Amino acid sequence: MTPKKIIIIGAAGRDFHNFNTYYRDNPAYDVVAFTAAQIPNIAGRKYPTSLAGELYPDGIPIYIEDELEELIKNHNVDACVFSYSDVPYSHVMSLGSRVNAAGAAFTMLGTKNTMIESVKPVIAVCAVRTGCGKSQTSRRIIEVLMARGLKVITIRHPMPYGDLEAQNVQRFATIEDLARHKCTIEEMEEYEPHVERGNVIYAGVDYEAILRAAENDPDGCDVILWDGGNNDFPFYNPDLMITVTDPHRAGHELSYYPGEVTLRLADVVVINKIDSANFEDIQTVRESIEQVNPTAVVVDAASTISVENPDVIRGKRVLVVEDGPTLTHGEMKIGAGIVAAKRFGAAELVDPRPYAVGTLKETFEKYPNIGTLLPAMGYGDEQIRDLSETIKRVDCDSVVIATPIDLTRIVKIDKPTTRVEYSLQEIGNPTIEDVLKDIINN
Repeated sequence: MTPKKIIIIGAAGRDFHNFNTYYRDNPAYDVVAFTAAQIPNIAGRKYPTSLAGELYPDGIPIYIEDELEELIKNHNVDACVFSYSDVPYSHVMSLGSRVNAAGAAFTMLGTKNTMIESVKPVIAVCAVRTGCGKSQTSRRIIEVLMARGLKVITIRHPMPYGDLEAQNVQRFATIEDLARHKCTIEEMEEYEPHVERGNVIYAGVDYEAILRAAENDPDGCDVILWDGGNNDFPFYNPDLMITVTDPHRAGHELSYYPGEVTLRLADVVVINKIDSANFEDIQTVRESIEQVNPTAVVVDAASTISVENPDVIRGKRVLVVEDGPTLTHGEMKIGAGIVAAKRFGAAELVDPRPYAVGTLKETFEKYPNIGTLLPAMGYGDEQIRDLSETIKRVDCDSVVIATPIDLTRIVKIDKPTTRVEYSLQEIGNPTIEDVLKDIINN
């Protein structure tokens, strides 16, 4: 039988996992290419032979998504597999139309074909959009489990932006590990908060190999915590699935892929940020949950903020630096830094756009609806340099840093700075501890 020719449409994450779990070593298919979107500097590389397996002695090339129709025709492709996250349904079906018009089938893989089983209990934390508050929810879960004496190993959704072979299985237990693995700012934002709290976190490319390493971690492992990326559904079959929603983007939980999947899969739904959202929007989220997953347990929560030095904000003209992906494909116009600046009496929020250089200028052009703030883009050395230069050029009194990491450790800032931190605080009952009882007791 002639193998079916496949293109995997991705963004250096779910696409590689779909290949590894369903297509690798499967002679019924011939994956002729990956395409890449969302993340810079992914196209032009190859998925290496060492990871692609014996059927692909030359590896698998990665092209930009713009070349999709040409690739379909040149390779006589049978089907394209959509494999990235946090996009509106209109985007998904527009791509499907492009694929169909070029002659190929358009498909998506589901949980049955891509979730891996663990020998340890698995808690999955996912969300309906980027920036809902997965990380703070994960931290709250870890606090509860650690207080009960359980050893938690976190596994993070992939962010393989560098050498794929070197990043196959990564273990982070110290701040020094971040430098050793040459992490980007985007990676550090996810890994650093865990290692600062004394937790081990894994990430990489081959998530079955990662899971087996985590289950047998030298420091011990009682529970696996899947810390999802964007609004993707888990790579592992969870014993407890927790999905975080955001009333600041009410309605998105039913109109973005695969956010609705995570909502439908949830055992527990967290409605986060109710301290800063409108009542009507909170009710919209509640109605969405009732519509597609009425048996889910609902936890109400606030995203509480703390400021290291409020005097750096009060009465000052401030530049606010926020988490990059939340502002770009997450489409948020505010974050914890903006909330803190307003609460602590900033005289003015300075717009960084007139001062942006290089890749930061390109980011604002690509995402023109970003609010009056600066996304901490850091997918590589060039973006980090551009971020540093942009901050240097901005005419402001001080800088409010609302990224999950200490940005001053990475970027030299010649103005007074203060950090904003945020955490999950349950409002009323049930609490996170309540929904973890079965995991704790078993």
